Amino acid sequence: MCGRYRLSRRKQIIEQYFDSTPWEEDWYPRYNIAPTQLIPVVRLNPKEPSRALSLMRWGLVPHWAKDPSIATSTINAKSETAATKPAFRDPLKFRRCLIPADGFYEWQRTAKLKQPFCFEVDDGELFAFAGIWDGWKNAEGQWIKTCSILTTNPNALTSTVHDRMPVILDPGGYDLWLDPGMQDVNAISQLLKPYDARLMRCYPVSTRVNSGANDDEDCSRAVELAAQNRLFS
Repeated sequence: MCGRYRLSRRKQIIEQYFDSTPWEEDWYPRYNIAPTQLIPVVRLNPKEPSRALSLMRWGLVPHWAKDPSIATSTINAKSETAATKPAFRDPLKFRRCLIPADGFYEWQRTAKLKQPFCFEVDDGELFAFAGIWDGWKNAEGQWIKTCSILTTNPNALTSTVHDRMPVILDPGGYDLWLDPGMQDVNAISQLLKPYDARLMRCYPVSTRVNSGANDDEDCSRAVELAAQNRLFS
C-alpha cells in the first residue's frame, strides 16, 4: 500500500511540470502527507483540452456512500481488482487523475521496529501516481471531492521493503490516463504496472515520519540504519 508520501515542490514548479492552467489554491512543500488530508490532483478539463490542478481529500468516498468513514479504507485501490470493486469501478472508468509526488514511504518490519524507507524516481524528480476520484455530498448538501492511489505488484527495488507499491505512471501515459473519453478499462489497465526499478532509488529515513504530526525536511532525510536502530535498543 501507499500510506504516506512527499510533495516538496512549490506550486509553480508543479504547474510547470504538469503543464496545467494556473492553480488558484495555495500549496506549500510537504514532506509527510497522510491519509484524509487535502492533496493536489491533476485532471483534464472536460470542456477544453487543458490540465487543471485542484485539492481533494485523500481517501475515496463513493458518491453512493452513506458514511464518509469509508475513506480510511480506500486511500489505495488495487489495480488488479479496481474494475470490479463497487467503490472504484466507475471512478476507474470515468474519473481518473494524476496525483503529483516526489517521494513515497514504505515500512520494513525488523526485530526492534518498523523501519521507514523513502522511495524516489531518479534523484527525487517529480512524478505522478495513478489516481481515481469521486464526489460525495454531505448532509449540508456540499460536494466533497476525494481520491485514491492505485497500487500494483512491487518491482525489484520496492519488493525488498514491501509487497505492494503505488502505480507510478510513465509521463508518456499521462494524456491517455486523463482522457475522459477513454473508457476502455482493459486499455487503461495496461498502464497500471510496476515502475522500472532501474529508474528509482530508496534509502532509510528517520522514524519521525511515523507520526503525521511531523512534516518537515527531516522526515525524508537519509539516516544510517545502525545509528537509527541504536536509538531504540
